[in-house]
Amino acid sequence: MSAAFAIEVRGLKTAYGHHVVHQALDLDVYEGEIMGVIGPSGCGKSVLLRAIVGLKPPDQGTIRVFGRDVTHLANSETGTVQELWGIMFQDGALFSNLTVQENVMVPMREHTTLSPGLMRDLADQKIRMAGLETWAGQKYPSDLSGGMRKRAALARALALDPPLLFLDEPTAGLDPITASGFDTLIRELQETLGLTVFLVTHDVDTLRGTCDRIAVLGDRRVIAVDTMAGLRQHPDPWIQAYFGGPRGRAAMTGLE
Repeated sequence: MSAAFAIEVRGLKTAYGHHVVHQALDLDVYEGEIMGVIGPSGCGKSVLLRAIVGLKPPDQGTIRVFGRDVTHLANSETGTVQELWGIMFQDGALFSNLTVQENVMVPMREHTTLSPGLMRDLADQKIRMAGLETWAGQKYPSDLSGGMRKRAALARALALDPPLLFLDEPTAGLDPITASGFDTLIRELQETLGLTVFLVTHDVDTLRGTCDRIAVLGDRRVIAVDTMAGLRQHPDPWIQAYFGGPRGRAAMTGLE
């Protein structure tokens, strides 16, 4: 893991009208690490992700990605910066009228001038990297199981070979075996490609299986950042309840 920062958030405030989601939030994510983000429902985990990638402009504060301020970009700079990351949204967000292969090609069509044939070849490569057989590329999202749709969405997130990957609840709705396989895939891709991963989740098993550090959101800010074992010693009541419950205790087995 590098000592350089992939993401630096300083003094972030986000709000929807009078409802303030984040206030004076600071967070650093190192290059090459998998950072898990947890917190109570409604604390703004997904909003933080959206703020970093520019889908929810902050009301105050600055966000730097690989040293570049992404909160004050000219329109001409937006496309170049967006190539730094890939995003897998909570529900996959695949285009239902496009095949998986065509879905994976969407970022290539938007950001490159590659030939259609080369884009198809690269899309098939990303589909295989995401753990699917090439034939899945000719299927529509409705033809696939939930786990396969998650992998298809991951393939699209990898389309431009970004150094930074954002995953929003990647294992939500999956059975334990499928979720475990997806966790293993994320860790393998991170190690093979040297990715930095920002992972929003509520799944304790995913935290244990993938994350180097975990940031806990609460009271509109980051209240703790530590390893999973370290957070268990934190005095915050919500953190104690989260890791001290039956699922948390089971996931901690072998970490003590």
